[in-house]
Amino acid sequence: MNLPDSAAPPALELRGIDKRFGTVHANRGVSLSIARGTIHGLIGENGAGKSTLMNIVYGFQPADSGEIRVQGIPRVFGSPQDAIAAGIGMVHQHFMLVENFTVLENIVLGVEGRRLIAPGLARARSALAALARDYGLEVPLDALVSTLPVGLQQRVEILKALYRGAEILILDEPTAVLVPQEVEQLFRMLGRLAGQGKTVILVTHKLKEIMAVTSRVTVMRQGAVVAEVATRETTPRDLAEKMVGRAVLLRVEKTPATAGAELLAVRDLEVVDAFGVARVKGVSFSLHAGEIVGVAGVAGNGQSELLEALAGIRVPRRGEIRVAAAGGSPAGSDPRARRRLGLAHVPEDRLRMGVVAAFSAEHNAILGYHTLPEYNRGVLLDGDAVRGACERKMAGYDVRPANPRLPVSAFSGGNQQKLVMAREIESDPRVLLVGQPTRGVDIGAIEFIHRQLVGLRDAGKAVLLVSVELDEIIGLSDRILVMAGGEIIGELSPQEATEEKLGLMMAGVREMAEGGSRNPEGR
Repeated sequence: MNLPDSAAPPALELRGIDKRFGTVHANRGVSLSIARGTIHGLIGENGAGKSTLMNIVYGFQPADSGEIRVQGIPRVFGSPQDAIAAGIGMVHQHFMLVENFTVLENIVLGVEGRRLIAPGLARARSALAALARDYGLEVPLDALVSTLPVGLQQRVEILKALYRGAEILILDEPTAVLVPQEVEQLFRMLGRLAGQGKTVILVTHKLKEIMAVTSRVTVMRQGAVVAEVATRETTPRDLAEKMVGRAVLLRVEKTPATAGAELLAVRDLEVVDAFGVARVKGVSFSLHAGEIVGVAGVAGNGQSELLEALAGIRVPRRGEIRVAAAGGSPAGSDPRARRRLGLAHVPEDRLRMGVVAAFSAEHNAILGYHTLPEYNRGVLLDGDAVRGACERKMAGYDVRPANPRLPVSAFSGGNQQKLVMAREIESDPRVLLVGQPTRGVDIGAIEFIHRQLVGLRDAGKAVLLVSVELDEIIGLSDRILVMAGGEIIGELSPQEATEEKLGLMMAGVREMAEGGSRNPEGR
């Protein structure tokens, strides 16, 4: 990585940026300076103002006051096109790609150059080959984006920004949907970008990643900058305390589990996708009262399909799902039937399956439970009851801003996640199926969500946890099932599990699985 030139102007400088949305003071006189050729971290709780600040820098919305300087030159951005023209690119947490276009078509979209598209595509192909070679961003240009794994889709977004001349690259929660191997590849690419003079702003909640890849880090809290430090002069614990304004536990505290009666039994389950390809292959396991069972695996190895089949969203091709509340009989075939039996589900993809972005927070807070008597008055929803329930959930789970009438699209991803967690946990389920519970969630909220999951376990409930965060799996689970190729290839206790061992098992190395307990039925 290049060392910043102290005589050169900052790549990006913000002076007194202020922004309000009604009564919400999102940015409070924010000033910061980012040196050229560095990777600069920007961290803070959900709702701390990070995304608002970066949206201002990228021209999505104007600041109420303050100044933006790029390479020492004052700039005013009325749109993202203005920011792109000034050399700023942004890769959003939720990618902005046209899935039925090819990689090449996505990259040149909007900058084709002439009426005839073929010459523009040919020039782009040559330029992209050079960018891929220089920065390690190889990607199949003629592949449809819909066929690419998430890690390669992210490369497409980065290439799109570089192709448009980005010298400053903003990455918003770039590892939220990546598995560990893809995270390592991303960080190598960012190192090469910084080494060749590009400036990277890394917006993230993950302190381990901040420590691994940044040279400086700015901490925001309640819309203001509360600290800016050299990464080598701080610690994860110090950064966490600056983020939330109090001491934070960086580990899960729980007593040993006492497993009780079987609450969920899965036997010989097979699930296929829309093309008839088996994604879950003959999976069997049991889930008991008073335990958290983690499912570890590289994305795409059947965990998502398993969760959806258990929740009633997918119909298995064969196999049985039995719920204790049904007297051990097979569970109903749809999500409503499963909920009546005491199964709650926090989906992995909150935007696609967990919320309706255009609906208000109060309506999202009762989705799936809206037919319950406490929310209804005759044939109509009881607005006061719905709003009151949402206000209690928002207060209990620190959802910000605490306004039930706002559309969910107005909330940060982490606050959307907390609302979904509140909805499902507060339904008092016997079994909670939860996918990626802390994806895009800040360190303080992670600590809170972990406590809620352990609290459910200690109250005699059962939790099935799917997560790509191996430290989360190890820290929370009482038993760990490892999936590879749609099968459960082994089971480990958290005491014998390490990230290295889990990583090998997730890659399908059965020799490692043989060394642990191979008893997924928990007996």
